[in-house]
Amino acid sequence: MLSSSLLLILFFVTLVIAVLSGIIFLIPSVPVKYIRLHLTLLLLPVIVGVIGLITVNGREVVGVFALDKLAWLVGVFVLALGFIIQKFSTRYLLGDRNYRKYFPLYTCTTIFASIGWLSNDLRLMVVCWGLTLWCLTQLIRLNQSWKVPAEAAKVSARSFIIGWGALLLAVVVFYIGTGEWVIDPSQDYDNVMSYGLKLIIDLLLVLAVIIPAAQYPFQSWLIESVVAPTPVSAIMHAGIVNAGGIILTRFSPVFDNNIALTVLLVISSISVLIGSGISLVHVDYKRQLVGSTMSQMGFMLVQCALGVYSAAVIHLILHGVFKATLFLQSGSIVKRFNIPTPPNVKRSYAWTVLGRTLAIVIAVIFFIMSDHTSYTLISAFILAWSLSVSWNQLVALNRGVMGRVIGIAMLIIVAVVYVVTHQIFVSLLHNVYMITSHPPLVSVMICIAILVLGSIFSIWVARRRDSTAFAKVYLWLVKIGEAKFKSVESHPNYLKKYL
Repeated sequence: MLSSSLLLILFFVTLVIAVLSGIIFLIPSVPVKYIRLHLTLLLLPVIVGVIGLITVNGREVVGVFALDKLAWLVGVFVLALGFIIQKFSTRYLLGDRNYRKYFPLYTCTTIFASIGWLSNDLRLMVVCWGLTLWCLTQLIRLNQSWKVPAEAAKVSARSFIIGWGALLLAVVVFYIGTGEWVIDPSQDYDNVMSYGLKLIIDLLLVLAVIIPAAQYPFQSWLIESVVAPTPVSAIMHAGIVNAGGIILTRFSPVFDNNIALTVLLVISSISVLIGSGISLVHVDYKRQLVGSTMSQMGFMLVQCALGVYSAAVIHLILHGVFKATLFLQSGSIVKRFNIPTPPNVKRSYAWTVLGRTLAIVIAVIFFIMSDHTSYTLISAFILAWSLSVSWNQLVALNRGVMGRVIGIAMLIIVAVVYVVTHQIFVSLLHNVYMITSHPPLVSVMICIAILVLGSIFSIWVARRRDSTAFAKVYLWLVKIGEAKFKSVESHPNYLKKYL
């Protein structure tokens, strides 16, 4: 069995090979077919990471790196998703004048992210995170002939600087309070640092995670970035928009201040509702996905605020894979426009009521059989809402008895797959040391109230489409989900000179 030190050396050797391969591809005399070899070399660090994930036991510190199941899992996830996206890009971007530049930037984006999440030294993590954001900004602005991506890159860069600066300040304040650049999971930081210093660190961490997660009111950078090529939008889910879950997991021994937890819960809960609203009112498919990402990342941060970091890690990985897939297939979305009109809603009302009843019953049973924590209470609500929506789409509004039977079968299959996948990840992460935070009960109730009342309000507004309230809510969601005027063109004007 390979030692952790040898695995880490092999991992970095393969990363260096991948970076050098990307640089070689920049040379104009290198044939385009070389990209096949580059993709093969990209698989090497993924293979080493999988070996590390399988063989590692417990937590071992090797130099400035902390190797455990979480570190290898996140590293493998980032690099594997980056490989898939680059594989997709070989044909999707073929013919683009910047074709050769994309792949080194894709490679560096994922490599810096993977190194950052493996690091044990906070300084290295901050540097790698900054380089990751810089590479992403360069990807967004790569088409310099078109002013729209340049404007989107400016908006993204400003947001990234604020978020990265907040993380940097949090690390500096942590060093001032402890004299260390490393977080010790076994240390009681309530006795090491003053209350004021911990509050400052935790509030800075909240700012550092809500910006890359595109939480309200910082969602504009993700909305602007949809003008970038689709693979760039997909790469954002490889440890970038979902980085908040990883950062808070690593800072879990420090992130436990009631005020900071409350702020994160409130912002995330509001963002869940706003993101869902944006995805419903916009007709642009990529903006629908952005709204969905905003909502999903909000729920992931709610999980972090409740101290359920293992669930947040599972969420960010599954969401990253799922959403990257949706972005990569966005070019075929036009084929879905010829969807048959569902049966009359009135004729499906009985099935809708049955679905809602089943959803409530299952959620209540889930909560009764659980440990009755704040997280399971919110999870029960989300479970009921998700089952109700899924039932409506797959069963209640389906045509005929056979269509409804197939819909029920699909729900059962998806539930089984989810349970099996969840158990696999739980078994991987059960030895990872994470400190559970305990937000005030009042904060948890506020979070639940925001989600419940917001959902009830949205249903009430949706049924009054002729009312002023509906028009105001609809137009407000359209407005906050739109890019700035400078970032919008009906057609790329820079192409006119070629006509």
